[in-house]
Amino acid sequence: MPHRVAVLALDGLLPFELGIPARIFGRSLDPAPGNKGGKLYEVVTCSVRPPGPVRTDSDYAILVEHGPEALATADTVVIPASYELGPVLEEGRLTEELAAALALIRPGTRMVSICTGSYVLAAAGYLDGRPATTHWSSADHFQRLFPQVRVDPDVLFIDDGDVLTSAGVAAGIDLCLHLVRRDHGSAVANEIARRTVVPPHRDGGQAQYIHRPVPEPQFATTTAARAWALGRLDRPILLRDMARQESMSVRTFTRRFREEVGVSPGQWLTQQRVERARHLLESSDLSIDQVARDAGFGTATSLRQHLQAALGVPPTVYRRTFRRASADTP
Repeated sequence: MPHRVAVLALDGLLPFELGIPARIFGRSLDPAPGNKGGKLYEVVTCSVRPPGPVRTDSDYAILVEHGPEALATADTVVIPASYELGPVLEEGRLTEELAAALALIRPGTRMVSICTGSYVLAAAGYLDGRPATTHWSSADHFQRLFPQVRVDPDVLFIDDGDVLTSAGVAAGIDLCLHLVRRDHGSAVANEIARRTVVPPHRDGGQAQYIHRPVPEPQFATTTAARAWALGRLDRPILLRDMARQESMSVRTFTRRFREEVGVSPGQWLTQQRVERARHLLESSDLSIDQVARDAGFGTATSLRQHLQAALGVPPTVYRRTFRRASADTP
């Protein structure tokens, strides 16, 4: 029998995310000669209410033909994101309706979330003491609301055996392909990725998509030093030279810098150089060696090490991923 996947459609859902499990699991076909072309998964979409319309975050509703009883027959349950989670998002608790629906799920059922669907898993207790991820923009709030969860905001997805969570939106594709690969091997996953016109595996994690500008304090005592450093990132910058811009001792400057910015001067310089390298990789035709020099890393090897540590990908992969998007953006 095909593996049965139940996708829980909640009011305020994102249609794109709702369609990911049907597209990935529903198109995964058995390559075995005796059953070639047979479906490996059966995908059903259900609601926490009897069959009927479910609101989306767009200007249309979706007619769902299964009620919560479909959850009781599932081998895997997928919970996509919703913008109307109410007390789940605000207080970390399930509504009575949602709790009753989740109570129908059999013990041992594989639980999967896409994007902020992780809030539902956490509120239901599935993530207690476990590693998990969610959309990077919600990671801090998610961790505050569910301190018992070990949140990793940098990865695309986390596989913790019978409970899996993914980052935002398209990371749901990565996670579903990973499950197909785990269930049936790389050949099946690669074929569905090819048919879906997506890479079977994406390098790096969410870190490469997060823009982390360092805010300038309105009243600060290290602002001039930072402005001075930003104007010469391509040259060596010593801590004593930064302190001299503010007429401070190195010790006082380091303490005040950390108080204002939240990191040490050395860490801040590395962050700014990574940001400069990202900009150059996205917007210029400079060679990797020249990008390394202009960003202040000196060599391509040093640039590669720092970009890999910060973003999880080497410069060539980052450029290939983002150059076209940058060129198409006004």
